[in-house]
Amino acid sequence: MREVIISVLLCILMPAVSYSQMYTEMTGTEQTENTEESVAVVKEPRKSFIKGLRGIDSLSVKKVAFGSMIVPGYAQAYNRQYWKIPVIYGTGAALIYGGSHSKSLYNKTGLEKYKTQSNFYYAGATLVYLGHLIEGVASYKTHREGIVPTKATLFSAFLPGLGQAYNGDYWKIPIVYGGLAFTGYWLNLNNMQYTRYRSAYNAEAAYSKGESETPSEFNGRLSVESLKNYRDRFRRNRDYAVLYMVLVYAVNIIDATVFAHLSNFDVSENLAFNLSPAIISPANLYTQNNNMPAFGVNLSIKW
Repeated sequence: MREVIISVLLCILMPAVSYSQMYTEMTGTEQTENTEESVAVVKEPRKSFIKGLRGIDSLSVKKVAFGSMIVPGYAQAYNRQYWKIPVIYGTGAALIYGGSHSKSLYNKTGLEKYKTQSNFYYAGATLVYLGHLIEGVASYKTHREGIVPTKATLFSAFLPGLGQAYNGDYWKIPIVYGGLAFTGYWLNLNNMQYTRYRSAYNAEAAYSKGESETPSEFNGRLSVESLKNYRDRFRRNRDYAVLYMVLVYAVNIIDATVFAHLSNFDVSENLAFNLSPAIISPANLYTQNNNMPAFGVNLSIKW
């Protein structure tokens, strides 16, 4: 119990220490002229983050999101929504404490219900962390009208499909989650088979060498070499499933970013392409000693 209380206190105090360090750097002296260039490059971003909290410097939404990933609640502080910070830390600390307590009870009793509770608590803490990132980006104020591509990118990075919802492409969300669900199912299936044949191979190899008296579940129906081939095949398929899942996740981000940029293009009826006959005056002709007008065509494009 003492270790759990200490971990919860650290969860609450570490961000406070980070903010105090930011304030200390904010009130520190300026760098001297003979400071090395490498040191200046490292400290300049930290100054920008501090100025952003003070309202002196305006940061991009990308920097605000990055700062909130390092120090939870930074985006809320930058957006001047300070009342949300205690909610974030209070909820997160409570969920982490519940997970640690349930895990401690599982270790003592061995009951599966405590293990399930612990997993739910930790999953909730993870959702609180992701939710505070999404909320910080959504509350970020910008003077740009319409869809902001960086916001779409961050939304899809934090929660697949959210960038498509931000762009208004709701029909793409089932495709994104369908791809993730299929690759996740394939990953789980191949991982289960890989674990099964790995255990069977180890047991059969030890039995054939006389190191164990218990054969594998196949009881000699498959040779050691066959078990090894099955094991390697399912391991390869599992690795491919991980690769495809990462690919679907990356395509989800790229799609949100690209279509957010395309949404800002003018595709209204004001666009016009007009081709008509015209009389060209002599002043516009690239010929010498020609005072006669010429007939031609006039091309006008309206943006």
